[in-house]
Amino acid sequence: NGAGKTTLLRTLATASTPDTGTLSLLGLDPLTASGRQALRRRLGYLPQNPGLPSHFTAFDFIDYVGILKELSDREARRTEARRVLEEVGLTADRGKRIRKLSGGMRQRVGLAAAIVGDPELLILDEPTVGLDPEQRLRFRELIAELGEGRTVLLSTHQTEDVAALCHKVVVLDHGTVKFQGTPAELALLAQGRVWSSGERAPGALAAWRTGVGTFRNIGVPPAGASLVEPTIEDGYLLLLDGDRTTGGTA
Repeated sequence: NGAGKTTLLRTLATASTPDTGTLSLLGLDPLTASGRQALRRRLGYLPQNPGLPSHFTAFDFIDYVGILKELSDREARRTEARRVLEEVGLTADRGKRIRKLSGGMRQRVGLAAAIVGDPELLILDEPTVGLDPEQRLRFRELIAELGEGRTVLLSTHQTEDVAALCHKVVVLDHGTVKFQGTPAELALLAQGRVWSSGERAPGALAAWRTGVGTFRNIGVPPAGASLVEPTIEDGYLLLLDGDRTTGGTA
């Protein structure tokens, strides 16, 4: 929290203008009027809080987004609205007012709006936040499918989403990039630093009792400890808090 994820994504999506620095997306400079306009035609954006108009039906809202996307032909625009709503699994509910949709359905309406016009770059800010486990799984499936033919950039607190979806991961900490690499490489940061024991290890960075009754400990293991395979979450924790256990840079 507070690392700068949403600010970065809003800037990349041309919703905010940076005070300093340079940007380049799809070979375009969004800090110029012409570059910004050209980029908006080629990207889709799902903000953390889309602010969907509750009195619109799902179909009417997506049709309106099509107008904003410069789809001037009415029939072609409505065909596109039907296509994206089908892609996110809302064909049967497209005539419902947004206020009557569940949280997961509203999130899918926001995703449908983001993919109108088949953008090359899709920017998603916390796309699975607030969803129940089943909705999160369905949403992951959608995002994975959308990533087959385009670049998808997303922010998330859910390490399971990173493991399930991402080819590359960047960890931000107070506006600074702490890590860039694959999910497997992030997990490897905790190699040899995670172990199982019958009781909580003193001095462990984190430890908890598992479902089988043993403790999973993260930190500096004692001699002869029973090491276990690290996860992305273990690597992330040691990356940000490893100084507490190593006395140096993780």
